[in-house]
Amino acid sequence: MRHPVVAGSFYPSDVDSLLAMLEEFVKRNPQRDVIAGVAPHAGYIYSGRTAGKLYSIIPEAETYVIVGPNHTGYGSMVAVSTDTWLTPLGEVKTDREFIDAMPGIIVDRDEIAHVGEHSIEVQLPFLQYICDDFEIVPICMGLQDEETAREVAGEILVAQERTDRDIVVIASSDMHHYLPDDVCRERDAKVINAILSMDVSHFYLTVNRLQASVCGVGPIAVSMIYSKSKQAYAELVDYSTSGDVADKSQVVGYAAIAFRI
Repeated sequence: MRHPVVAGSFYPSDVDSLLAMLEEFVKRNPQRDVIAGVAPHAGYIYSGRTAGKLYSIIPEAETYVIVGPNHTGYGSMVAVSTDTWLTPLGEVKTDREFIDAMPGIIVDRDEIAHVGEHSIEVQLPFLQYICDDFEIVPICMGLQDEETAREVAGEILVAQERTDRDIVVIASSDMHHYLPDDVCRERDAKVINAILSMDVSHFYLTVNRLQASVCGVGPIAVSMIYSKSKQAYAELVDYSTSGDVADKSQVVGYAAIAFRI
């Protein structure tokens, strides 16, 4: 069992308080053409409203493939968890059949990478709020270069073909970190425009040119590559910074992006 590590800090550990917050952030209008998305993973008081805008439109699915960065540096560099995950709202099982169908060329089965990592965990209460019956494929990326992102996306596509699973891919990422609000917004706009272009190489060039402190570059690229294979396009659903609710001198940017077919 993978127990929560940021319940009570990033989001409420009390069920009623958590549900009240999710009810405030999520206004359900599910749209079947959304096949993937980018959602932030900060404390809910900072990024929850923006994340909620994405989860308002994400459709119910059999399996959600959640790809997040590895902030801790522990474990395998690209790691999928097969544990059952626990949140204050209950247990979430992993899709073992889907994981078994992945080639396992770049993605290792490893729990250590997930033990202290928050980027996937914070997405789960949103999913539990919008969907009663689902499983997850949690993939944590320490390596985030373009080649690795293409290999991870390839493994997801192979497993989907082998299982014929109805999936939604969610990339967990914040945008720029610890910049003045106006600078953060300016730089984030350039990164977001590169994502909306659906040109993965251009996205990486933009991130490298800006030396962008976007923590989930690899997961975002995975969602782009997966979506591009389905002839999807990208749409900015919402954008905010922590400066909307806190000090504007050192902010973090948050984007909700949907990929539609």
